[in-house]
Amino acid sequence: MTATTDGSTGALPPRAPSASDATAEKTTAPAGRTATATAVAEDTAEAARRATARATEYLLSVQDPAGWWKGDLETNVTMDAEDLLLRQFLGISDPRTTEAAARHIRGEQRTDGTWATFHGGPGELSTTIEAYVALRLAGDATDAPHMAAASAWIREQGGIAASRVFTRIWLALFGWWKWDDLPQLPPELIFFPKWFPLNIYDFGCWARQTIVPLTIVSAKRPVRPAPFALDELHTDPRRPAPPRPLAPAMSWDGVFQRLDKALRAYHKVALRTLRRTAMRSAARWIVERQENDGCWGGIQPPAVYSIIALHLLGYDLDHPVLREGLASLDRFAVRREDGSRMIEACQSPVWDTCLATIALADAGLPADHPQLVKAADWMLAEQIDRPGDWSVKRPQLPSGGWAFEFHNDNYPDIDDTAEVVLALRRVKHPDPQRVAAAVDRAVRWNFGMQSRDGGWAAFDVDNTSPFPNRLPFCDFGEVIDPPSADVTAHVVEMLAEVGRTHDPRTRRGIAWLLAEQEPSGAWFGRWGTNYVYGTGSVLPALAAAGIPASHPAVRRAVGWLERVQNDDGGWGEDQRSYAEKDAWAGRGASTASQTAWALMALLAAGERDGEAVRRGVRYLAATQREDGSWDEPYFTGTGFPWDFSINYHLYRQVFPLTALGRYVNGGPAGAPVGA
Repeated sequence: MTATTDGSTGALPPRAPSASDATAEKTTAPAGRTATATAVAEDTAEAARRATARATEYLLSVQDPAGWWKGDLETNVTMDAEDLLLRQFLGISDPRTTEAAARHIRGEQRTDGTWATFHGGPGELSTTIEAYVALRLAGDATDAPHMAAASAWIREQGGIAASRVFTRIWLALFGWWKWDDLPQLPPELIFFPKWFPLNIYDFGCWARQTIVPLTIVSAKRPVRPAPFALDELHTDPRRPAPPRPLAPAMSWDGVFQRLDKALRAYHKVALRTLRRTAMRSAARWIVERQENDGCWGGIQPPAVYSIIALHLLGYDLDHPVLREGLASLDRFAVRREDGSRMIEACQSPVWDTCLATIALADAGLPADHPQLVKAADWMLAEQIDRPGDWSVKRPQLPSGGWAFEFHNDNYPDIDDTAEVVLALRRVKHPDPQRVAAAVDRAVRWNFGMQSRDGGWAAFDVDNTSPFPNRLPFCDFGEVIDPPSADVTAHVVEMLAEVGRTHDPRTRRGIAWLLAEQEPSGAWFGRWGTNYVYGTGSVLPALAAAGIPASHPAVRRAVGWLERVQNDDGGWGEDQRSYAEKDAWAGRGASTASQTAWALMALLAAGERDGEAVRRGVRYLAATQREDGSWDEPYFTGTGFPWDFSINYHLYRQVFPLTALGRYVNGGPAGAPVGA
């Protein structure tokens, strides 16, 4: 079977056609026919040099004068729909914002009337419901063709009753769903000690920031007047919430379903004094974690729910906490030339800046180039020097990490910290002692955040409880933060860069990576899509740590990458590889970023002169635009595997430049010496 060109069917995608037939012919032709092997290699090298020069010029041109880079962070239209629902709930809707958001939502609708969570993906029920409701708030008529198609599809999929919990919470705020028919998490959760199962620190940082305010919302159960009915989204409006059978009592699902029934019963008998105290404690926890820019955790969902929760507890919209919180959400809006307005779930300046710095240095930009020094200065100023939630499990560990966003001192992450160190080590800074001190703090912090099994997670240590993901309330994606191959690889690569390869903790990380290799030869990618990202992260780390190219794990990975290379010379992997591994692992339309990850892995494995590398390099050169950039509509980033996908708009620039630069220059840039 084959798929459509946008990958919108459930069948396997075809190997993408060559971006340039002439290029493909020249690359694959046998010696003596159209070119000798030497001529092909020389042509490839020259194409790579030209592409590297253009990409370098382009990336330098989009740096902010302050020194940072930031590409748009595109997710899906639930961000925009929930922004409109929040404004409706708070009574602050305005026509200009509503129409701009609606324009964006309409533009993302698929031809079958649905909305997907990633480019070329299948329609998704909860996303389609939220988009439909948002367009109704914007005034779109139910009998308009695009609305009728959406509502018909929603009913076919089981209606509102089949949607995720968070969608039904939003609908309950307006009486479109009954609070009694929702799973419960009580605010008394805030009192659970840190050793007790299901305490708030058993949840990943993104989940705990969301769950704490939602326990207040769930306890208060507000209902605002609904501006219209949603009968058309039920399979049977007379029975909108048909009963669901319970799983067997001795199964984990059955246990947690019955726990939820007990929590619903507890809601009716909870002591008022205890509940008020719990909500006050939760509110204090929320306020203490508000960042200097007014947001929470630098991400949109906790900010939205925190604003609702505090407002329900009596904070008026002019209160500084809410005023700054609402202002922070406006900064997540990206306004398009067509008048549409897209909400970013998060912003990625630290991540984008360190990756851009690495790319430019590996491409051969002088280590003391003024723009690299300016980037280093900006990153140095962003290092976090106070404890955050991570210190609950590491109270004696001094701070020293970097966060992903402009403002997120409570939640620095291990991945950003490792990559920032790799970036700083590539810059010849006029104050090398300042850089060295920052690097030392970061290395100490990353060492201290190693989990017991030898791997590294993104934000927390040993955040591996099996219970949070089983709660009926938590059906919105991954809610724990276990170690992952991509983060562990970046830390190992960083530790090797600073001369700590033989430290026992580094060796444990290497052993963890080798043990995590898939039978196919690939590694799972937690924060990027997917096996191509995981493998593209691990092989450079193993090479930096001294694992020889002849090692069996390296050869298995190389073999896998060669097997999944597309006919056009590129690599691609669809988000569906998270849900349907056997069908989609390493499969999908070629993209610039994923091709770059594969090339970075193969180059690290000593395959520079191999045919797969040559074809990949020529794919990048052939698909580069005149201005030095690449186009990439596909989503290659991951928030929650399968459940929340991301298109980082700068990935299409930084990773191809890194790969091309390493091909042209023979490897990653070394650490500058002296000032």
